[in-house]
Amino acid sequence: MADATGAEPRVVTEADRGGVLPEPGAAKPDPILSATGIERRFGGVVAVDVAHVEFQRHQITALIGPNGAGKTTLFNLLTGFDQPNAGEWRFNGTSLSGVPPHKVARMGMVRTFQLTKSLTKLTVIENMRLGAPDQRGERFFPALVKGLWSSEEDEITARADELLERFKLDHMREEFAGSLSGGQRKLLEMARALMGSPELVMLDEPMAGVNPALTQSLLGHVKALREEGMSVVFVEHDMDVVHDISDWVVVMAEGRVIAEGTPTDIGRNQAVIDAYLGTHHGEDLHPEIVEHRRLEAEAEAEALEQSAEGDSDDDTAERP
Repeated sequence: MADATGAEPRVVTEADRGGVLPEPGAAKPDPILSATGIERRFGGVVAVDVAHVEFQRHQITALIGPNGAGKTTLFNLLTGFDQPNAGEWRFNGTSLSGVPPHKVARMGMVRTFQLTKSLTKLTVIENMRLGAPDQRGERFFPALVKGLWSSEEDEITARADELLERFKLDHMREEFAGSLSGGQRKLLEMARALMGSPELVMLDEPMAGVNPALTQSLLGHVKALREEGMSVVFVEHDMDVVHDISDWVVVMAEGRVIAEGTPTDIGRNQAVIDAYLGTHHGEDLHPEIVEHRRLEAEAEAEALEQSAEGDSDDDTAERP
């Protein structure tokens, strides 16, 4: 069916997907990260039960799902902050089973957190310097002789200043990290993650709690990571953000991967619609539709409130 301009609506093709089928566990041409048979149990509760998932190199992949779907738990497992009860996961073909987080970061996979981990009693520039790996001055005996590490620290500081300028935090350079706003702390954490020149950046809800004025800035920085040759996997609830920056979307529900595809594929996937909305079958999960439903719900709530106020006024008027 043609649109108002007379053109046929665009159909997502295999070329858009890079030949990857829009199905759970789909094989990717060049995965940077993969996981098979990952299971994490807490007592009798199975929080994660992922049969297979792959994340394509040089793409931005969104990991979405309802609250409690297991997204952050999977992040923790893949980055070494938690260990699964079963399963295997690989980064650049190397098994990460039993590898601690700091070694995972040195291998080129870094992450940020939903609740930022900046060191509030250190300045912004000091936080940035800590992000550089394998510093000679961090070893006991070399630390005693400044001449052994001062030139390296100058290089690290120069790199940190470049990133602070890029993320528009250079004016906060000497301020304590604890004085930054929530959005600025997100920017600082992302900038600090880049100090190690990673291949894969894992972002856990980077837009959560961020002032709308900083959201576009953060989105621009995430897109820039892909343009610079890095791969990005991020957890997100905001479907506008997912549609804006994602090349591929992985959907979780009840600990399992239930769907994969482009944002357009996912918006029309019945399993995803059921997981998010339950009874709204056969409808496109587009941000405009979600926003429309939110406004409808608010209007209904306001109407009920006005009705209740009217009933109260009538009762008052009827009293002698």
